[in-house]
Amino acid sequence: MSAVRPLRVLVVDDHPMFRFGLAAVLASSPEITVVGEASGGGMGVELAAALRPDVVVMDLNMPDLGGVEATRRVVAEHPGARVLVLSMFDDDDSVFAAMRAGALGYLLKASQPQQIARAVRAVAEGEAIFSPAIACRLLAYFGAPAQQRPETFPELTSREREVLRLMAGGEGNGAIARELVLSPKTVRNHVSNILRKLHAADRAEAVARAREAGMGQR
Repeated sequence: MSAVRPLRVLVVDDHPMFRFGLAAVLASSPEITVVGEASGGGMGVELAAALRPDVVVMDLNMPDLGGVEATRRVVAEHPGARVLVLSMFDDDDSVFAAMRAGALGYLLKASQPQQIARAVRAVAEGEAIFSPAIACRLLAYFGAPAQQRPETFPELTSREREVLRLMAGGEGNGAIARELVLSPKTVRNHVSNILRKLHAADRAEAVARAREAGMGQR
């Protein structure tokens, strides 16, 4: 009887010590071989193409290319690769953005090493797996009537969300002003408030976050 091939895993995280520790934990399992480590999303996409891992363990908050976009690219370019997100963030926007990008699992970095190794094996088999706290929130979200579900970016007013939705759809300030029957100055003020509340460095970052959250999709 032939031996079962170990799972090939790529670890993507910009924190060297965490990445090194995670790789060591995973490599200690006889069922897992860590074939590579990447310090950012862009490198992760490149290594996924070169190494063809079975599972990519992906951080979300990375400086060069965020984990959501990196996940989207890996899944689109390598359908056989499964992505397990391992992040510090447990907010709804991060979780749903990762799921929409194609991640099959989502664990928090506080998870025990054996939980992470077990999740890697589960994701490789095509199972969706989540940290207990996130699983409970997902069940509560999908079990609630649509009108009771939390708004995307609850820190924004309804008008600001409307402006952000149009921004994510590619509309400029002039088009937004015409569509919402607002003055250009009012639109500029809304855009400034959106950037401030989302702690976005510029319009492009706010638009990217909105699209990751599903806004602007036709």
